[in-house]
Amino acid sequence: MSRATPEWIGKTPDAKIPPRVRRRVFMAHGGICHLAGRKIKPGEPWDCDHVIALINGGEHRESNLAPALRDKHREKTAEDVAEKSRVYRKAAKNIGIDMRKGPKMRGGGFQRRPAQRSASRPIERRSEVRP
Repeated sequence: MSRATPEWIGKTPDAKIPPRVRRRVFMAHGGICHLAGRKIKPGEPWDCDHVIALINGGEHRESNLAPALRDKHREKTAEDVAEKSRVYRKAAKNIGIDMRKGPKMRGGGFQRRPAQRSASRPIERRSEVRP
């Protein structure tokens, strides 16, 4: 059986999801948050979440979207970013790039400069002794 409506695919990864697609995603999942597993109540804020995050190789298309409560969606997004960071660090380490952030190197600093002479004072020679 084929779909009566063609599947929506975003032109770019940050393309806005049209309201008609948000409604279809909501109805396809029966209004249940795929993260919390409970029904989304009327008036409750929710987002379309990418089941496989875009940063982890997911696609920006209708079949990869599911409704998620906004607070749960933000938690999942933070986890996805952390996972991408872990994977990137491991991949970099495997090819010989050290990504560790160790303590900053501290130097001896700069030597103090002698006091600057001003135009309003006469120049004093070190060999001269003041009365």
